[in-house]
Amino acid sequence: MFQKNDTMPIRDTAGEAETIISASVKVEGEFVSQGNVLIEGAVEGTLKTEKDLRVGQKARISADVSAANANVAGEVRGNINVSERLELEPTARIYGDIRTKVLIVAGGASVNGKISMGPEAAEPRAKQSAQSQEKSKPAAAKAPEKIEVENKEKETVGFFGR
Repeated sequence: MFQKNDTMPIRDTAGEAETIISASVKVEGEFVSQGNVLIEGAVEGTLKTEKDLRVGQKARISADVSAANANVAGEVRGNINVSERLELEPTARIYGDIRTKVLIVAGGASVNGKISMGPEAAEPRAKQSAQSQEKSKPAAAKAPEKIEVENKEKETVGFFGR
């Protein structure tokens, strides 16, 4: 039933995939999986898996994508958030922002969006925004002290002016 496809050279995920969206299938809405996913068809909405995602060469995804690892040979129109490793094959076309710890791009692949890489890039956005709020709190706490100092300087200047 499943044959190794030369257009997806890195790993043969079909044998490992728990969910397969074949070329003749279109999924709309929120797609969530806890296992490996192979997409050969179309997905619109959101696509999330806790494990590995493989996007075939003829696959068309119009969704924000989230996975532990991903290998993309087709087209993705949406943001991609991969916590570990993202591989883009020569036929990959990405129209959206990428956030991943490790990015491998084959010659011929195209990305039209912002790329954030490294351990901090792969952290969930909620955790990052909480950290940035923590960083901004000390600065906000120091701001009134600075204002008080400026006010004291103004008072001092006024005192010598008499």
